[in-house]
Amino acid sequence: MNTPAGVPQCHDEVCITCSDLAVQVRVLRLLDNSLAVVDAGTGEEEISVALVSAGIGDTVLVHAGEAIAVVRP
Repeated sequence: MNTPAGVPQCHDEVCITCSDLAVQVRVLRLLDNSLAVVDAGTGEEEISVALVSAGIGDTVLVHAGEAIAVVRP
């Protein structure tokens, strides 16, 4: 697989975008097609919320761009 110079590649079954960790983010806006805009702490990102019932203001755990759980207080 050819990738541009300086672009990290996945190896040894480890996701290079999130290092196989889930991160907490806050939902800012819900979009069509089970997508949401979230505050990731370093800016806004678009993620999938297809697997969870998340609302605006909820904190969700995200792995590889997919919300996998809603964090309840």
